[in-house]
Amino acid sequence: MHLQPAPTRFVALVVLVITALVVVACGGGAAQEASPTVGGALMTATAAMPSSSPAASPGASPTASPAGTPGGTPTGGTEDLTGWATPSDTENGTIALLLPETKTARYESADRPFFEAHFQELCPNCQIIYNNANQDAATQQQQAEAALTNGAQVLVLDPVDSAAAAAIAEMAKAQGVPVIAYDRAILNSDGVSYYISFDNVEVGRLQAQTLVDALAGVDNPQIVMINGSPTDNNAGEFKKGAHSVFDPLVDAGELTIAMEYDTPDWSPDQAQNEMQQALTALGNQVDGVYAANDGTASGAIAAMKAAGISPLPPVTGQDAELAGIQRILIGEQYMTVYKAIQPEAEIAAELAFALLTGQDVPESVTGGQTANNGATDVPAILLTPVAVTQDNIADTVVADDFWTVEEICTAEYADACADAGLE
Repeated sequence: MHLQPAPTRFVALVVLVITALVVVACGGGAAQEASPTVGGALMTATAAMPSSSPAASPGASPTASPAGTPGGTPTGGTEDLTGWATPSDTENGTIALLLPETKTARYESADRPFFEAHFQELCPNCQIIYNNANQDAATQQQQAEAALTNGAQVLVLDPVDSAAAAAIAEMAKAQGVPVIAYDRAILNSDGVSYYISFDNVEVGRLQAQTLVDALAGVDNPQIVMINGSPTDNNAGEFKKGAHSVFDPLVDAGELTIAMEYDTPDWSPDQAQNEMQQALTALGNQVDGVYAANDGTASGAIAAMKAAGISPLPPVTGQDAELAGIQRILIGEQYMTVYKAIQPEAEIAAELAFALLTGQDVPESVTGGQTANNGATDVPAILLTPVAVTQDNIADTVVADDFWTVEEICTAEYADACADAGLE
């Protein structure tokens, strides 16, 4: 695979059949099997044609949120996916945006402000009930119940636990409230109206292939895999995509997965503990690290720095967090996966507005694509991820104004930015 990605933030409907897995695994200690274990429902996508706010306390009444003020404009292939909803300054109503956690920086820094800003452009007289569950499924259940009690007419739900969230979807369905599964699938419920995310199997494949490319020339490299949370359906998809690259090389004797962990709650601290365990077991002999996102990458890198490993081996990531981009510039992290969160959030906002006001959703938005969640085929929009290394930071996250040069190139990173041509 070439390290240069597809055009920046090109958003396209996925034309491949995608089978995602819910992984039931232990989080820490022993190494996991090289192949992911099937658990729960299969998420299968099909296409009909080619193609930072504090979390609310449990049980508390959610609060209406003002519009955020994010910058940037989505580019590349979103023409048919956004801009179709007709704004209204006469409509009113209430929707709820329920996000899963704050350990991953993107939810408060990008998803929430992009969603809120676009939704309130569409409906300035509407109210948004916002809650973040801080990685607690029971809290999210209570937040959803409170949102419905407080008049939410549409739920946009990014579940803490993809399986447990079925209870929320069923509760909303019983009250006639449509549900949009945002970024993570909601499994085993026919109460889901739409699913919007990225091609998450491709995310894992990009991470793994970029790592393999970085290790070219190393004889039978030994890697550690730090996967995501076993309660997150996306983590199983990332893992599946990564193993689709790694497993043939393992079978051919060209790669060794020395240790593998699933990381509860996507916790950077837990990822650091896992990496420390791996380094102890392996005598600090590690050629590369597959980390499922930038947070787990930070934990793995901290463990290796504490162990005195220098230079650091290539480490993957995901979400293009500011700290992740800065680590890539100084050579501590090799890559991240950039997911164009702005169009994801804005498409979700348009879907929520359409469901609230009874507007028709054009067929071009899904292209007839669906994702089976174990109970029904959910109309689906799956966007395209992009691999980011030192070579294309300027062409991706900077070109899209996801992060500005000023935000990235603080004094600590000025020299690295100059070397990378970020000025």
